[in-house]
Order: sequence, then structure tokens, then C-alpha cells
Amino acid sequence: MQGFEWYLESSGNYYDWLSKNAREFVKMGVGGVWIPPCYKATSVDDVGYGAYDLYDLGEFNQKGTVRTKYGTKSQLKRAISVLHRHNIQVYADVVLNHKAGADNTETFKAVKINPKNRLIQESEPYDIQGWTSFTFPGRKGKYSDFTWNFEHFTAVDSDVKTGENGIFRIIGEHKNFSPNVSKDLGNYDYLMFADVDCRNKEVMDELIKWGEWFLKETDVDGMRMDAIKHIDSAFMGAFVRQMRLFSDKPLYFVGEYWSRDTKELADYIESTRDVLALFDVPLHFNFYKASQEGSAYDLRTILDGSLLNLDPINTATFVDNHDSQPGQSLFSFVDRWFKPHAYSIILLRQDGYPCLFYGDYYGIGGEHPIEGMKQELDPLLAARKHCAYGEQVDNFKSPNLIGWTRQGDSKHYGSGVAVVMSNASSGALELNLGKHNANKLFFDITGNTKGSIKLNSEGVAHFPCAPGKLSVFIRQDAPVPRKFKVF
Repeated sequence: MQGFEWYLESSGNYYDWLSKNAREFVKMGVGGVWIPPCYKATSVDDVGYGAYDLYDLGEFNQKGTVRTKYGTKSQLKRAISVLHRHNIQVYADVVLNHKAGADNTETFKAVKINPKNRLIQESEPYDIQGWTSFTFPGRKGKYSDFTWNFEHFTAVDSDVKTGENGIFRIIGEHKNFSPNVSKDLGNYDYLMFADVDCRNKEVMDELIKWGEWFLKETDVDGMRMDAIKHIDSAFMGAFVRQMRLFSDKPLYFVGEYWSRDTKELADYIESTRDVLALFDVPLHFNFYKASQEGSAYDLRTILDGSLLNLDPINTATFVDNHDSQPGQSLFSFVDRWFKPHAYSIILLRQDGYPCLFYGDYYGIGGEHPIEGMKQELDPLLAARKHCAYGEQVDNFKSPNLIGWTRQGDSKHYGSGVAVVMSNASSGALELNLGKHNANKLFFDITGNTKGSIKLNSEGVAHFPCAPGKLSVFIRQDAPVPRKFKVF
């Protein structure tokens, strides 16, 4: 589960909330929680992506605060410990691409870069003044005495001397944008703030040193790597491999590479030697398109072009996240009516590592709040936890009505599930749950279809679905909580 959304209150109580809800996460079937960036950012209100000091986990008085938006270091460590006691893994959000909130400016030579084509240089080298000096005076060298200067960055976003904003590539020996990044805009090394030079040896050594310290200090079980399309892929592969070698337990790494191009994602996985999974951005956009087009969308194509189809082992699936939610830069929020459909695909099919979004489940805050969908998603989570096991059999024959079954297995009593979804009129699909389910009674845990369905002697039945709805049929004797037994 992604355990946060963009507009959480800056109360400093987030880590305590995690601790209090650990038992509830277990009931939901959550096995891992992705927490927000947990180190000091530009202010107490910063979501965490304006990374300032990676060593300050809410321990030092810097940027006008000791705690981060989410709490103190002691609260963080307690939350991780509580989640671990409930057998829930914790994945930290890690921002290595850039640094923000520098302590001082420096003067150095740079060239202006065309923002629409980063391969085009628009000036000769000249002196600019940029925010590139990070000395962390509040920490006073504890954990690391490394300080950052302009030589550790590739570019900045402003010239303080003139007040001009733009992209200013820093000039230096062997210094340029990395070729091992996304080719969007010619070269997408630069994203924002002071862009970290991940080909600088001092930088590489320091980031790996920090990663080892962070793993030991927090005992997290993995990392969600932010903005990796902008980071040198050779360094990213080396960083992840070193973290795995350093740790005394298996670690999970997943990267955010925001691209609809499945081949680009697959090439990245190959270039980093399969050391980390990627979020399935193409599948997210399939969900978004389906929710926008309604009955005009061919549901048979919902998985086409997805990373899930190409490389299911290295795929993390999601419906929405903090970047795609309303008001954010990558806005592509799946319409509410299609959310259950999309979640059934990531939760109730056999492939991929699904990620439930806090904003979808609990709701989204801010100036334009959105109500959560706990009531609609809880039945799907229960079906996943108790019923979605065994062989998968698809029925993707109709453009507006598709379904599949998980036939259940002997290890999970009462398991087996039949899923039917529509984006147009009502209908029914013939689905096979296997002879071991012969004559069993099934009901729709979502409540969208009333009554019971009895399988025939071959374990087959016709399962109905209401117009534009989702139905998820499970056995009447499935071991789900009583509140879900709506037949």
C-alpha cells in the first residue's frame, strides 16, 4: 500500500497513525507499506520531494523544524518496529535525483540550456550564482561530514545574480548531462532544483555510504526509488546492487520511471540487470483511458502494452498515486466509476505486485477533497486475501464484458473467485472454476449482483454483471469476515 497522498496534514503525527493502524492493515491483507520521504526537506510542510538532508530523519533543528512533515526520527523508528511486529514490510521513498534548500550560494560557470531540447546550448559559458552549497549546520557533521558544492551537481534552475530562471548546466572537467537517462526532451537528466551528478565519484561514494547507513538506522525492507528516468542508470544499478550486498535480509526495490513506452521500461530493467522492479505506468494509463472513454473502450485491450504482460516478475501495478492525483504535475486520475474495475485487475489477477493508494482508500485532502472508497475496495481486498488463488482462466471475448476466474487451491479453504466487469450494458459470462468446485454456491461480495449462483457438475456457471459495474463472486463458505456475506 502507498501509505500517503499529497495533501496529508503537516501535523507530525503520521508515523503514530501508521503504528495505530498496523493491525487494521493486516486485516486488509496489506503486506508492505510504502512510506513518504522521511528525511528533512525544504520545510515542515514539504511532502518530502524537496530533499535537503538525507541524514536528518527528524532529529536536528534544520529548516525551522526538528520534525519532518510526518514526525520525528523516534516516531519513525517506532512505526517501523510496530509494522514489523505485524509482519508488514516497510519501503522507504528515496529521492537521490536532486537536492533543495541549499544553505548558501556559490559562483561558478554555466551555460543556458534550451528547456524543450536539452541538447541545445543557448549561451557561451559565463558566471552565475546558484544555490549549491549544502553544509547542514544544524547536524554539525553527525553521521557524515560530507558537504555539497557546485561540483557535485550538473545543473540548477536559477541564476541568483540576475534573478533569471531556467536550466543552467554547470561547466566543469568531465561534467555534462548523463547519457544514461531518458531521451525525452533530448536528454532528461535535469528535472528540478540542484540536479545531483550521479557520475561524480565523491557523490557516488557518499550516496552509497548514506544508503548503507539508512538501511542500518531504519531497518526498512526496501526502497521506492523516485524519478529514476532522470538518474544515471549505471549508478542506479550499482546503488541497488550494493544495498542488496550490504543488507542481511532480502530487499525489495521498485523504481518510478514515468513513461507510457513499455519497451523503454523493459530496456531500463535490462540495463540495470533486473535489480529492481518498475511501476506499470502504461497499465495506469490504460485504466485512465478506459475510465474516460466508457463504453467506447474495448475492455479486451485493457492489458495491452502493459509491463505486466511483458515482464510480470519485475512489475508493480497501481491504479493511481500521489503524482497522478488531482492538482499534481502528472494528473491522470482514474474516474471513480472505473476504480473498482481497475483494482480488481491488479488485486485479483495472478501477476504483478499490486499497490493500493492511500488516496483511493482513505480519501484525498486539500482544497478540493475527494472521498475515499473504503466501502467499495474492502470487498476486493477480502477477496484477494482469502479467495484469489489457483489457476487463472480468462474470458476476454467481448469488448464491453470481460472476466476471469482464479480456481482456488487446496492450501486455502474456500478459495476461488470469478470476476465479471462491464463498461456498457448488463450481461453474463460463462466461467469455469474447475471440477473441484462442482455444485458449489457463489455470491457477489461487492453486492452489485444479488442472490447466489450454483455451479454445475463441471464447475461452470454463467455469472451476471450489471451495466457499467463489477461483480466478484466467491464461495458462500469462503472464510471472509461475516460483514461481507451479503447473499
